[in-house]
Formats: sequence, C-alpha cells, structure tokens
Amino acid sequence: MADPSSYRPKPGQIPDSPGVYKFRDEHRRVIYVGKAKSLRQRLASYFQDLAGLHPRTRTMVTTAASVEWTVVSTEVEALQLEYSWIKEFDPRFNVKYRDDKSYPYLAVTMNEEFPRVQVMRGHKRKGVRYFGPYGHAWAIRDTVDLLLRVFPVRTCSAGVFKNAARTGRPCLLGYIGKCSAPCVGRVSAEEHRELAEEFCDFMAGRTGTYIRRLEQQMTDAAEEMEYERAARLRDDIEALKKAMEKNAVVLADATDADLMAVAEDELEAAVQIFHVRGGRVRGQRGWVTDKVEAVTTGDLVEHALQQLYGEETGDSVPKEVLVPALPDPVEPVQEWLTERRGSNVSLRIPQRGDKKALMETVQRNALQALGLHKTKRASDLTTRSRALEEIAGALDLDSAPLRIECYDISHLQGDDVVASMVVFEDGLQRKSEYRRFQIKGFEGQDDVRSMHEVITRRFRRYLAEKERTGEWTNGENASGDGTSRDGVSADGTSTEGAPLGNAALEGDTTGNAFAGNAFTEEDGRPKRFAYPPQLVVVDGGQPQVAAAKRALDELGIDDIAVCGLAKRLEEVWLPHEDDPVVLPRTSEGLYLLQRVRDEAHRFAITYQRTKRAKRFKASPLDEVPGLGETRKQALIKHFGSVKKLRSATIDQICEVPGIGRKTAEAVAVALAQAAPAAPAVNTATGEIMEDEEVGASGTTTGSPEEPVTAGASHERRGQET
Repeated sequence: MADPSSYRPKPGQIPDSPGVYKFRDEHRRVIYVGKAKSLRQRLASYFQDLAGLHPRTRTMVTTAASVEWTVVSTEVEALQLEYSWIKEFDPRFNVKYRDDKSYPYLAVTMNEEFPRVQVMRGHKRKGVRYFGPYGHAWAIRDTVDLLLRVFPVRTCSAGVFKNAARTGRPCLLGYIGKCSAPCVGRVSAEEHRELAEEFCDFMAGRTGTYIRRLEQQMTDAAEEMEYERAARLRDDIEALKKAMEKNAVVLADATDADLMAVAEDELEAAVQIFHVRGGRVRGQRGWVTDKVEAVTTGDLVEHALQQLYGEETGDSVPKEVLVPALPDPVEPVQEWLTERRGSNVSLRIPQRGDKKALMETVQRNALQALGLHKTKRASDLTTRSRALEEIAGALDLDSAPLRIECYDISHLQGDDVVASMVVFEDGLQRKSEYRRFQIKGFEGQDDVRSMHEVITRRFRRYLAEKERTGEWTNGENASGDGTSRDGVSADGTSTEGAPLGNAALEGDTTGNAFAGNAFTEEDGRPKRFAYPPQLVVVDGGQPQVAAAKRALDELGIDDIAVCGLAKRLEEVWLPHEDDPVVLPRTSEGLYLLQRVRDEAHRFAITYQRTKRAKRFKASPLDEVPGLGETRKQALIKHFGSVKKLRSATIDQICEVPGIGRKTAEAVAVALAQAAPAAPAVNTATGEIMEDEEVGASGTTTGSPEEPVTAGASHERRGQET
C-alpha cells in the first residue's frame, strides 16, 4: 500500500486550468482517469487526510504510485479526452458499464447499389441506416417479415444475389412477392433504392403517410372493381398496422428522444435506456456497473452518456435526452452532445406529462434489472471470493491471488511443441491477456524443459519492462548481480508472449529484444504482458513445478507463488515439498484451479492443432516466390495432381493461364528439389489413395484428427505422457 504523500506533486506544479489526469500503479498501469474544471483543486482533494476520503477513493490513492495530467483549453475537450483514455486504458477504478450481449440492430445497407435489409451487431458502418437496438434478433425478423409485403426490399446475402443473377432465377421470396427481385431485373436499381428509402421512412416513424396512401389505393381499386388488388392492399395495410402495434405510441408523434433511468445502491448501479423514435419505443438496452469510485447519480449519467454516444454522430444522437439527474456541470456535456449530433440537443429532467410517466416506466425497468443482476451475481461473487480465499489458505499465501497465470505444454509425439498462458483476474477469465509460445530452445519431447523455457521467457519480459520503466536503479537486476536484462531473446529466436493473431508467432525476432515495439505499444505504454501474477499454476506435478520454480529463482524473482495441479488425483504440488496439498473434492478453490488448468489445456491444444494442420497442408508449391493460392489451384486443376505437375515440362506449365515462363521455371525447380510426398491414406477406410485424389496440400479430407498430448499430465490413448 503506497503513501499518497510519496507521489504528491509539489505546490505550484499543478495548473489551475481544465484538464484530464491519470493515476498509475507501481507497474505503470493506468488505474483511474478523471477530468476537472480546475486540475489544482481536483487533485488537491485526493491528497487530504485518508480518513476523510471515501473508502473507494482511499483504496485508489493508496494503490496508485504516481499521477500525471494533461491540460486542455475547454471542459468539452476534457470530456472528449477522458472518454478516449477510458476506452484506451480500461482503468480498474473507473465506472465501467458491463453488458452481457451485443444488441442487434435492423440495418439497411444504403451504401450498396441494391440496399439490403438485415440484422447487424457490433460497430456501425458508414452509409448504413440503423434502427434499434432491439432486445432480440427474432423481434427484428418478425417486423421485417411483416413489412416486406409492402416494401419488398432485398434481404439476401451477396452470394445468393449473385447466384440468382447468374442463373436468372430469383429466390423463394421473389416468387412469393416479398422481394422485388432486382437480381433478375424485375425492378431497376433506382426503383429498388426508392423502396429502401420508403422502408427507412416507415421505420423512422413516418407511418401515417403510407397508411393513408394504401387506404386510398384500396378504395380506388374497389371502385374500379379490381377486387383482388383491393384485397391485397387491404392485407398490406393490416401488415403495416400489425408492425406498428409492436411499438405502441408513447409520446407525441414525431418525438425523437432517449430516456435514461438509473437504479443504484452502495455497490452497484443499473442503467436502462429507452430509444423513442417517431413517438414509439424502437429499442431498449441496459448496463450494470460496480461503483468502484465515489460517484453521484449525475456522474453515472455522464459516464452512461459517454458510452452511449461516444461513437455516434448525426441522427443517432436524438434531439432530446431525458435523464434522472444532470451531470455537474451540465453545459460541457450538452455542448459535447450537440457537437456529436450537429444540431442542438436538449439534456434535461422530465417534470410532468407523458415524458415523466414514461420515465417512471424506464425507472421500474432499471430497478428490475438491478434486482435480477444481484440475484444472478450474488452466489457467483461469493463463490469466487471463497475460492480465492481457500487457495490462499491452502498455499499459505499472504493474500488472495487476484491474478493467476496458468501454463500448459502441448505437442503431438514431440512435434509442434507449443505452450499456453491463460490469465484469470478476480476468478474470471481475462482472454485479452492470454499468450501462446513456440518451444524453440530444443527439439523433441521434454515437458519439464519446455516449462522451464516458457517461464523463463515470460518473466524475462516482465523484468525487462521493469528495467525499462526505471523501477530498478544502477542497472542491477533483481538478484543484485549487476547483470543487464537486455538478453531477453539471447538465442535470437524468441516469439514469446505475442498477442493472439500476432504474425510474430510464426517467425523469429532477432537481435535486441528492445528493438521496435517488442515491449511497448506505439505510444510507449507498457504492454500488459509486463504485469506480474500473484500465483503461477503449471499443468503437471513435481517435475513441472520444480522447473517453474527454478526458472523464477534463476531470474531472481522470489515474490510470486508457484504450484502445480496433477490431473490424475487433482493434487496440488508446491515447490520443495515431498507431499502434495489435497483439497477437498467439494472445495471451491480446487474447482477454480481446475477451471484455470482446463482453460490452459484447451488454449494450448487449439494452438497446437492449428500449427499441425498448417504443417500437414504444406506443399512444394508454397516455396515458389510470388505464387499465390489462386495460381496454385489453377496449376492443380490444370494437371490434376502434384505428381502430374512434377512430370510436366516448362512449356506445358506455361500453358496454364496466368503462369509466365519465369514462374514456370521456379515451379519446376521447387518440385524437382522437393522429395515426393508419402502416399496418402484414408484413415476412415485404411485405403491408400492415388496422388490424383490428393490436392495441392498433400492431405485428404474427412479424416479424423489424431489425439494430442498436452503436458505431462494429460492422457493419450489411455497412457499418460
């Protein structure tokens, strides 16, 4: 626990102007971001007597090890910068609204030649009209199914659309009248776009015009004795009215507003938002947050507005936002919303009438959401806390291990040896901090040696980051021997700790590990890989635990606990102990360790199978420079197999479209140098397949995967490896 006075800025250093400030912990991780009209006054409030601070604020300032700030010219700029930093750093002490799902929207792709109506989730795209969000995707599909009678807009995917255009036959919706079939030219692109515009107008709330127009057309058809057409128009009107009934009128026609309500207690808060467009409720969404800082209802509203409209512009921000309490001060927030919309936005508390009545409904929904969340989470939160306490007691730790890292080794009979690192924080998965490793220090199968290499590489990165940020002085390492930590990848082939999807996993990182951005992001912030755990768990027994402990000792790290979980009897092994710790089978602590170990095993096997599949699909053609997948497939299609391609002359290879003489020569050389592949076997039947049946990858399809060994404690065909 840090003393706030140890990092308190000197008098006169803090400017008396608007700005945004960041508190960082001892590992340079940003733990809190705030804004202030006067940085001097706001920061001074954090460095008063600890007894006078709110408990959560007291925890934050004692966790922090430094504070820094950025001066801006206006409060609106401070609001924008605060939002950006909260999104970037994800501080643990800021209000963060948790949402357990991605809300679906009804989207119309007006950026395409033939606009398409579909369900969309995730980030909004430019040129697409969105309506919602809705609570469920089926609600969108029901609405669309009703509206397609009147507005037969395309709903098919690009592949279906192109196939229909190629064959000259529309899909089923085209035959039953729920699509105007622009794919086969029944309507022009302009006519179809007009239909899409009318669909959007109806969804935006301008419904009366279309109902009256259809009623007039129905009357005219009846007077002209076109009874079948009149009946069809009557059914269209009923479909539109049924779609409108799904969204009852709650406010005056043409009212666009978002209503926000907050239900809170001392620890948590729930926010509910109703989206009203054209006087009708078009969507609903909600969030729940832990109150990890001392906040008022106005502060919660401000944070919710940032999350709700931070990525929105134009009509996505309504003319009116109704809230239960106003942020203090309200002017910067209102000005920020106005900038996002491009025209004036009213931010206020409803006082009377229909809007106040609807706000009460939103408030009831917020109260129900908070109650439901507490019911779901109470047992889970209690269970996780008890599990961490049991682990701390069983392993004789000073405190509960809030961050646990688990490592596992996976291979297939000594080939493609890889390792995984998974992270659990507060008993929950932190998938963004998972890492995977390739074992390159040696060849063959040796789980103990592999574990030693992985732990060494991971914590060398941690120590190197500590040295880079100046947490050590005089260039001394943790063991005090004065040795520099620059040799993070002394073998010149390190790929440790690459994030998921990082191309560096498949290649080598040569030279000094500090080169480029090996340890830092582009803006110089430390990567999360640099943060240490309180507990390291390895998948295995005494040998693996001893290897992990030896690696930490060699690096001079003595403040991280190590244990291993052996699969056979689920025993917990500790370093330098002859007997394991046996937790009761009903122990929540054992259950958490099992979850951590199983997740590491799953992650390792997934990576190992990916590498194995890539190796099995290797082809001699992969070595030809500039030969892409399309031309490789063209060669195989032309000759029928790699065997026939190998016996072809350069002139024959040049006959393939897109293959020039230089490429043909390179193909011939690559195939001549490569040894003929072993005969492929259909593992389902045991039949040896001819080369003509095998594709460019040299593998067959449909064969079951071979079993994979993962670590010293996992079984393979009934035997432990």
